[in-house]
Amino acid sequence: MALPPATPPGPRSKRIRGGWALEAAGMVLALYPVYGWIRDLVGVSRADAFRNAKQIIDWQERLGIYHERTIQGWFLSSRWFIGFWNLFYGSVHFAAPVVTLVALYHFDPGRYVRWRNTFLLILVVALVGFWFYPLMPPRLLPSTFGFVDTRLTYFTIGKPVPHSQETGNLYSAMPSLHIAWATWAVFALWPLVRRYWARVLLASYPVLMIFATVVTGNHYFLDAVGAWVVLAVAYTLARWRDWWPWRRQEPAPERSAMIKT
Repeated sequence: MALPPATPPGPRSKRIRGGWALEAAGMVLALYPVYGWIRDLVGVSRADAFRNAKQIIDWQERLGIYHERTIQGWFLSSRWFIGFWNLFYGSVHFAAPVVTLVALYHFDPGRYVRWRNTFLLILVVALVGFWFYPLMPPRLLPSTFGFVDTRLTYFTIGKPVPHSQETGNLYSAMPSLHIAWATWAVFALWPLVRRYWARVLLASYPVLMIFATVVTGNHYFLDAVGAWVVLAVAYTLARWRDWWPWRRQEPAPERSAMIKT
């Protein structure tokens, strides 16, 4: 009689009271700042980023999907609407991964480790993309392209900073981490969401995030494609855990005897 598939073990921090808080602190207070520091160290050329932006626009024109400027133009007259999406873009992006990981940790610890590792690997793979393909976002393009940096002229989180005073890597548009994380959250939470209306809301999250990135002038549509490629690569790497020794453990003696009888 064949044994049923082994259940993946949960995180080791489950053995510690309040382990979820330690995991969250490690991710938010330690890991992400290190990621941001490394990302900002990536030396890229403005000329290369601008050249790649024109290349992306050219590809999208050939595909018939270069509509970011048109979509943004439809809503620029509504200050409250643009302000809402500025807030959505700047806040939900960071809140959603925390909610997702905490939910998995408590309600599906067997899947938590794989999706946590996928999240971490998204950051690593994305850094490679930022390094090899610096991309100027629409909001930083010359005014002749017709885009508006909504952070400068509409309500947003924090004090608006002129382009000349912005620090860090400004050309990390490809892939879009906003889209990668939003899609990651859908796949991670889907088995936990049972009600139809809740699944509809969950599935709409990446769509809303794509709209937010476009209407605020932060990303092109192809940045979302890059995000999904990064997510696929990160998930594939994270699945290597399934081939670790615990998958090949022999059944316990008691259970072996029961099966033989």
